[in-house]
Amino acid sequence: AGPARLVRCGQKDELYRAGLRSGAGTALRGLAGARPWLAWRREVELLSDVAYFVLTTLSGYQTLGEEYVNIIQVDPSKKKVPSFLRRALFISLHTVVPYCLEKALLHLEHELQMEAEESRSPESPPALGFPSRSFIRSWVRKQVGELTEQQKKTASQVVDVLKQSIPLLHRLHLAVFYIQGMFYHLSKRVTGISYLHFGGLQGEDQSIRSSYKFLGIISLFHLLLTIGVQMYSFKQKHRARQEWRLHRNLTHQK
Repeated sequence: AGPARLVRCGQKDELYRAGLRSGAGTALRGLAGARPWLAWRREVELLSDVAYFVLTTLSGYQTLGEEYVNIIQVDPSKKKVPSFLRRALFISLHTVVPYCLEKALLHLEHELQMEAEESRSPESPPALGFPSRSFIRSWVRKQVGELTEQQKKTASQVVDVLKQSIPLLHRLHLAVFYIQGMFYHLSKRVTGISYLHFGGLQGEDQSIRSSYKFLGIISLFHLLLTIGVQMYSFKQKHRARQEWRLHRNLTHQK
């Protein structure tokens, strides 16, 4: 299956997943009200995505996007469909892992900010933020409380780097997909799940593949330019911070 079919398949699946998420959110808002829906909106979206892939991929059926473009999943041998374990791993990497990573980074950043504010003004009341229902947040709070001040500063820098690196990683993967024409999703690249096209005209116009390769090269160049600008901005901020510290020390000495 060529890149054009994979893109149309991904867009079609995303359309149906968005409809399922919207329907589940509307049902929850109608049954429980707006506040529970706002508090659990991200979890409802996760359950909707998991349900969509469990009813299709994990059950051994094509997704609606795969049916739309007449493609079928195959394992790295290209001779048989992926095993149940490989499909379950794909679903976990595609839905559950991004959710856990997002929540962990969000709570870690929040706890580090809370610790920094409490160290600057111990008398200030605790800020109202996320509800304390999350097991992830409780675990993150316990781990942050055991860190030293230097480790907290390092952890804060690591969180900032990760938040900026994850979107760049997705952009890099998308550029590689445009050039190679395989693995539209990062989770499929990790699990080695690719596609075969069946029925209708076999193959795609070579000009279409060439257009995607050209788009991939442009995307890769734009990504490198973005990384360069961010690195330059980081160096400028670091230099400004050092100059401010030097100025502050000279002021104290005077």
